[in-house]
Amino acid sequence: MSSSKKIVVIGGTGLIGSKTVALLRAAGQEVLAASPSSGVNALTGEGLDQALAGAHAVIDVSNLMSFDADVIIPFFETSSRNLAEAGRKAGVGHHVVLSIVGVDRLDAQPYLRAKAAQEKAVMASGLPYTIVRATQFFEFIAGIADGHTVDGTVQAPDGLFQPIAADDVSRILAETALGAPLNAVLDIAGPDRAPFETMLREYLRLAGDARPVVTERGTAYFGQPISETSLVPLSTPRLGATGLKGWFART
Repeated sequence: MSSSKKIVVIGGTGLIGSKTVALLRAAGQEVLAASPSSGVNALTGEGLDQALAGAHAVIDVSNLMSFDADVIIPFFETSSRNLAEAGRKAGVGHHVVLSIVGVDRLDAQPYLRAKAAQEKAVMASGLPYTIVRATQFFEFIAGIADGHTVDGTVQAPDGLFQPIAADDVSRILAETALGAPLNAVLDIAGPDRAPFETMLREYLRLAGDARPVVTERGTAYFGQPISETSLVPLSTPRLGATGLKGWFART
């Protein structure tokens, strides 16, 4: 008797989704990489019933980058409700969703509010679930530096930073989906924690980028005011294996 399980990855063609799909397939699982381009749209509900039929678990890594509250909050709320409805009909045993460390403590930025709303929808769905909250990805660190550059100087947010590699996020998501639902939040982060300024300066040094990096008190993270620990886990997280230097060497 085959031990293969059907896993549906919503957003299965994106950065995290494609890596998660590859890992699960390599482990011998039956995986459906679901996205609007494949006829599965969690926002509209199109194709969800067919996609989730017979599924052991669904992993939701779908995303929409918007800072418009009227766009992004309905996107995550509606998608999560549609997934839950289809999941209940299909008898899905584990709903895994990728979220962000700190969303329960941050509400000034619409995108973070939207992710918090997504978490609430999953918790209220009635499906067994695990919410995997990750810190920022190494893959986005260049964009973080660029987004905080003013007149050629990187103005680092005044807080701690503990980024994680996308490969580690995908591995943990795949393992989580194959395990028992926690019905709780799992925080994950990279192995190294340091002030934003320190981490960004080291990244720029590795990249051969001469921009200076400074920290000014009160500097927000993409418009979100933060404290020292806003973007890092407050309890002991599950750690990825890859540090900044190792990730940079690979990429």
